[in-house]
Amino acid sequence: MNRRTLLATVAAATIAGTSAWADDPTTVGFIYVGPVGDGGWTYEHDKGRLAVEAAYGDKVKTIFQESVPEGADAERAITQMALSGADIIFTTSFGYMDPTLAVASKFPNIKFEHATGYKQSDNVATYSARFYEGRAVQGHIAGNMTKTNKIGYIASFPIPEVIRGINSAYLHAKAVNPDVEFSIVWAYTWFDPAKEADAARALIENGADVILQHTDSTAPQAAAKEAGNVITFGQASDMADYGPLPRVSSIIDDWGPYYVKRVGQVMDGTWTSGNTWDGIGAGMVGIGEISDAVPAELKASALALKESLASGEYHSFTGPIKKQDGSDWLAEGETADDGTLAGMNFYVEGITGDIPN
Repeated sequence: MNRRTLLATVAAATIAGTSAWADDPTTVGFIYVGPVGDGGWTYEHDKGRLAVEAAYGDKVKTIFQESVPEGADAERAITQMALSGADIIFTTSFGYMDPTLAVASKFPNIKFEHATGYKQSDNVATYSARFYEGRAVQGHIAGNMTKTNKIGYIASFPIPEVIRGINSAYLHAKAVNPDVEFSIVWAYTWFDPAKEADAARALIENGADVILQHTDSTAPQAAAKEAGNVITFGQASDMADYGPLPRVSSIIDDWGPYYVKRVGQVMDGTWTSGNTWDGIGAGMVGIGEISDAVPAELKASALALKESLASGEYHSFTGPIKKQDGSDWLAEGETADDGTLAGMNFYVEGITGDIPN
């Protein structure tokens, strides 16, 4: 074989190989903190994964690992997924932030997206939803419906995302019911049905007839149903199996459109790092159907609040608002900036107790 023939053969093989590589599906990975059947946070992220499959068919291959603890275990799981050939990896819990950055630094050609975090790099983007907007609607309903004036709140970890939700729910409950009191139980877990159920029962025994949660299982819903005369709100997912009572509405996280968009950008080469923080208006936060257990007039006012948040006409944190220590935070008509909200580490005036370390 002469030199020209050899070169032509190599070129043909190279073109054929390139074509084959181009036809390979894009591999999309997901790291989950809970099981896909949790009925809440992870369930909704997995629905987003399925939306990617539905949108792109055999052009993508999705993989996932569920129930990955935050910390060292997460770094091992993310590394293994990177080594398996993933083109983009979504890590879907706050505690995966540093492990994601650590793995990404070793795999610069892979794209990473971290949910609810704030650290980025050239190949790490962050994304979250303005859950506090949904908490405003929940607080409005809760403040109107409580008969004991005691609202229980099951919190996961004392991070800004959770603190924002507590403050938003409290402000909007207090706005319609000046006598309302919040009792907060810190569960120090995202998903632990036994712990969550115990927290709900303790709050109910203490007089709470409304339970809000920032944890991922349906155990608080079950505990409230067992107790009777207690209302709840679905967290992250609709949890409609517990309607019309105790679950009267919910916050629904809709990750599908975001995942479809970002995977598409990897496929067409336009993906860049950045931060996305969307709310009700963009559709990333949904308000689950308000059940008939809620009086019609209250349902109407809750939906009006939802619409004003969606349009931007109203902001969940609009002054005057003081901090817990009595110092001024927002003046009359002033709204909170994203920087303060992103790092929120204080309660608003009226909430008792300390934020744990």
